[in-house]
Amino acid sequence: MPAWRIALLLLAGVAYAGASHWMMLYHPAAPWAVVVLLAPLWLTAMGLAGQYLGRAAVAVTAVAGLAGLALVFSGHAGDPNPLYVLQHVGINAVLALWFGGTLRPGQLSLIGQFAQRIHALTPDMRRYTARVTAVWTAYFCAVCVLSLAVYGLRPFEDWSLFSNVVTPIGVGALFVGEYLVRYRLHPEFERVRLIDAVRAFYAPAKQ
Repeated sequence: MPAWRIALLLLAGVAYAGASHWMMLYHPAAPWAVVVLLAPLWLTAMGLAGQYLGRAAVAVTAVAGLAGLALVFSGHAGDPNPLYVLQHVGINAVLALWFGGTLRPGQLSLIGQFAQRIHALTPDMRRYTARVTAVWTAYFCAVCVLSLAVYGLRPFEDWSLFSNVVTPIGVGALFVGEYLVRYRLHPEFERVRLIDAVRAFYAPAKQ
């Protein structure tokens, strides 16, 4: 993937996070805001349904989303804040399961799968990428717990700041931080540019 497309994706992500925080603060119950804010949950659910359950499940998920949309615009959807929390916790839980599910014995970890798209892995690299995958799994689990704690103990404005600003900053910090310390821990590893590490996420898996 070209660098300019990656930059656009990052800018779009930053813009969406900022817009989400603004909408949750000033228009949390506006129908148009509810639709925009809950679209990722709906699209994620349809994607998972299609991947694991088939077309019929996609259709059911789509109809359920449309029914929810009708409730929103009719004014019968109720308080949307718990749905926002459900979306944040749900997506991070899915990510934790995705990363953690590849840590079974004899299976190449998810970070290892990404790294393998760039270069061949030595046994030391396989072990290291498994540890990094475990760190990412722990991060997403911690986000789920903290999200519920902040929602239960703090004003909703604080939760919005945590979910829309702190969480993505944490993802970026963990990604860049791991890259910066990797060659201090393992100077023998083949050097990879940060942009190539980002591209590996979008590149097709090697057969």
